[in-house]
Amino acid sequence: MQTPWKTENWWVSPFNFEEEVLPKLPEKIEFHDSTLRDGEQTPGVVFREKEKIEIAELLAEAGVHRIEAGMPAVSEEDARAIRKIVEMDLPSKIYAFCRATKEDIDKAIDCGIKRVVIESPSGEPKIKYQLRWTEQKAMDRAIEALSYAKSQGLEVCFFPFDTTRADLNFLKLLIETAVKEAHPDSIAIIDTTGCATPAAIKYLFKKVREWTNLPLEVHTHNDLGLATATSLAGIEAGAEVVHVCVNGLGERTGNASLEEVCIALETLYGYRTGIDLSKLTKLSKKVEELSGIKVARNKPIVGESAFMREIGLGMQAVFSMPLAIFPFKPELVGQKITVVLGKKSGKESIKIKAEELGLEIPEEKIAPIVEEVKRVSIEKKRCLTDEEFIEIVKNIVNA
Repeated sequence: MQTPWKTENWWVSPFNFEEEVLPKLPEKIEFHDSTLRDGEQTPGVVFREKEKIEIAELLAEAGVHRIEAGMPAVSEEDARAIRKIVEMDLPSKIYAFCRATKEDIDKAIDCGIKRVVIESPSGEPKIKYQLRWTEQKAMDRAIEALSYAKSQGLEVCFFPFDTTRADLNFLKLLIETAVKEAHPDSIAIIDTTGCATPAAIKYLFKKVREWTNLPLEVHTHNDLGLATATSLAGIEAGAEVVHVCVNGLGERTGNASLEEVCIALETLYGYRTGIDLSKLTKLSKKVEELSGIKVARNKPIVGESAFMREIGLGMQAVFSMPLAIFPFKPELVGQKITVVLGKKSGKESIKIKAEELGLEIPEEKIAPIVEEVKRVSIEKKRCLTDEEFIEIVKNIVNA
């Protein structure tokens, strides 16, 4: 019998689905991908016009609901890319990112944009020390920009960044005033410096929900390694949109990772995201190539070693029952199982690798090959390449 925690594609903890554990999620959750804007803000990353278009096509192909195509004010090339992405008439909703200025909003309109994310500071560190504004100035600029965008017929997400470090009284006043006077379509809660716990995110969502019934969105950063957890906390607290970047790109340590949040919702919560999971690795590799930012080998979901096995113990189960080893099958996300040979390998590892490479090894030669593989791996402090393994086999079989 198939259950939410055990299907043909994954086997996760049944405790995730206990009544007192599993939260009631929003009926509809949309993914808002920010790779082309926040992802490009990763130090050293530049996406050219054609590259932005290619990434947008792949995001839409994977079924990502919303694509933040960029910030028109950054450069004419960015504006051209946004304009062309809009003209492609992709199935995804296309957004532009704007500061709280009429000029930024007009540039977005010139690109054919119908939806915008408008940022304005709400946290004391940003208002007081980075921008050197008063809270009143921050509020006035936000209300003016939001009102102007709405007057131009745009769908508006209000993005009061640094929300998790805002003075609660000011934040309440800012949001209530914005809702009353400027009428945005949704409000994002932003952990700009990745400094909130999942519990704090839930608390903040609860407070904001007391002030408005508008749809809420969550946007988190990964400075303390919590971006996936805090994004999920926001969703548990009622966020209907989650902001993500492919490979977790973004300023400093990055944003919440598209692939991590997506697979977590699918496997740990039983929520069908509508995203084509099999496209995640292809998307990851293309963004890795175009960004020049190498994905960590051990990165969850799309990392090179996510489904790699060196340890000999249980090697047969890797293929006969992969869910005994992994929480979900690699094919689910467009990956495959990889067997590598090294210090921790055993006889089964050697046999599997030999079969993979089309090598015939007499049974009595397996043990000495295992020992030689271990010796060379220890000496080189790494796993062996296929070429090195073939050479070892030849030397020992022909001895």
